[in-house]
Amino acid sequence: MMNMNTKNQKGFTLIELMIVVAIIGILAAIALPAYQTYTARATYSEVISASSAAKTAVEVCAQTGVPADCSTITVNPGWTNAPTVDTLTLGGDAANGYTITVTPNAGSGIAATDTLILTGTLNNGAVTWATTGGCVTSGLC
Repeated sequence: MMNMNTKNQKGFTLIELMIVVAIIGILAAIALPAYQTYTARATYSEVISASSAAKTAVEVCAQTGVPADCSTITVNPGWTNAPTVDTLTLGGDAANGYTITVTPNAGSGIAATDTLILTGTLNNGAVTWATTGGCVTSGLC
């Protein structure tokens, strides 16, 4: 009898390695844009938080009547302390609705045109807020 030495081959074939690389490439192509959107929305949460103090001021004014005209509420400098917030303005009146406009600083996936505009309408002392602005079209708010 012939003595044949058989070797057990171990390892991966080239096609198996190529399939793994292709799968990783496809997952990266899907995950990277999703992660960028996630980080932009997380950064934009500071802009949304900046509007909450102004919303509360308008709601308290509408419920208590102090001050008598809610359009005279002044913007507190602390409301725009977030690094992503450029300006916050408060305007409007009881008949047409109160408007809060928050303009963000550009950066981290946010453009200066991604403004947050909240319009509050009064109904029996309650304020109902509607969101518009550039953040709606870009999907940040």
